[in-house]
Amino acid sequence: MRSILILITLLVFGSAQAQQPIEIDVWPHGAPENNEISTPETIIHDGILSHSQEAKLFVYLPPRNGVETAAVLICPGGGYCNLSMEHEGRLYAKWLASQGIAAIVLKYRMPNGHYNIPLADAEEAMKIIRRKAKKWHIAPDKIGVSGFSAGGHLASTLGTKSNKKTRPNFMILFYPVITMKASNTHIGSRDNLLGKAVDSEKLIDHFSNEKSVGNDTPPTLLFLSDDDTVVDPSNSFNFYFQLKQNGISAALYIYPEGGHGWGIRDDFPYKSSWQTLLMQWLKQEKLI
Repeated sequence: MRSILILITLLVFGSAQAQQPIEIDVWPHGAPENNEISTPETIIHDGILSHSQEAKLFVYLPPRNGVETAAVLICPGGGYCNLSMEHEGRLYAKWLASQGIAAIVLKYRMPNGHYNIPLADAEEAMKIIRRKAKKWHIAPDKIGVSGFSAGGHLASTLGTKSNKKTRPNFMILFYPVITMKASNTHIGSRDNLLGKAVDSEKLIDHFSNEKSVGNDTPPTLLFLSDDDTVVDPSNSFNFYFQLKQNGISAALYIYPEGGHGWGIRDDFPYKSSWQTLLMQWLKQEKLI
């Protein structure tokens, strides 16, 4: 009886440990650029983090079975001023891991007008994942990025502007901000990334990611709602159009309702639908 109790205790403890992510500092020796935010990092509500000043990775690995898995770097949204670390981060990562996919949530630093900071964090995160791919049983040619809203802008920036060492092998974007053009951007994201007084058309064009799609842009899956009043659906439409113009494998799914920011929330009526479609797309692209 005593041995059975010990075994049960070990199993429960092991299960609890398995659910705890590996935490890694993206810049253990200090980041190359400071975002000049002095307000302490704060959880506002519902796992939403404000004033992010330190980049970290939270790594959720699926059970090891000797087979290399795909991996997804996750960029939560929040308008480049907050991070939705729960429903666009941790819960999404845990679901991916339950499907046999390594999931790494990126707590990236808020730009505060220092527009290179989020991309620098994402590129360094990709370098870390690729360095640790063998240890984490990750297939080095199946490392993708996924982003929500402003995190979708960061993910698509990584997918269109990074070099071969840091460019992801695929992208999964949820209701993403894509453009910085005033006509259909999310103005809060643009102001926080580029600065409220930005008047440089060159800089605006550079961070309008529909303009950077090329034949080396990775395959892309997009999800959004038709009734999104926060980020204009044209962001996704235009990006999809450019992907097809450049011969990139892509899929775009538009739900009739849901608005913006639904992530992996249970009250989004199409949650099971996007999860099924996501897994089917990964299989179709031979990523799992």
